[in-house]
Amino acid sequence: METVAVSEKVDSIIESYKGHKELLIPLLQDIQAECNYLPRDVLTKLSEEMDIPLSHVFSVATFFRTFSLKPRGRHLITVCLGTACHVRGGARLLQKLERDLGIADGETTEDLEFTLESARCLGACALGPLIVIDSKYEGQMNADKLDRALKKYK
Repeated sequence: METVAVSEKVDSIIESYKGHKELLIPLLQDIQAECNYLPRDVLTKLSEEMDIPLSHVFSVATFFRTFSLKPRGRHLITVCLGTACHVRGGARLLQKLERDLGIADGETTEDLEFTLESARCLGACALGPLIVIDSKYEGQMNADKLDRALKKYK
């Protein structure tokens, strides 16, 4: 089991939410922003400090896709595989990214630079095929544009 030292910053975040169990989601968001994921030992500490059952903390952390229990890359790349993007080459873009980054969908590069994910629809069908890098939509994507977009983040 992986252990991550709970930093003073994380302690401070948890302390700022004391007495506000109803703010579990924003608390988890703040911790993830600090650690780039939700480490198990931090969730255990949060459970104890906030007096929230660990099972509840984990159920919230695993319910919302925005949270990750595994370390994520500095840059998140999401490839749309919805119908419009799929027929325009979204799957080929995902395969190219997997080859270029040396990881599969749902994985993170060893250097923690990139996490690659796919989504069933990102809601911008007219822009397809579409990828999103760090919340920035990159539409009408092709292999050349993808190479140029990635260079900005390396």
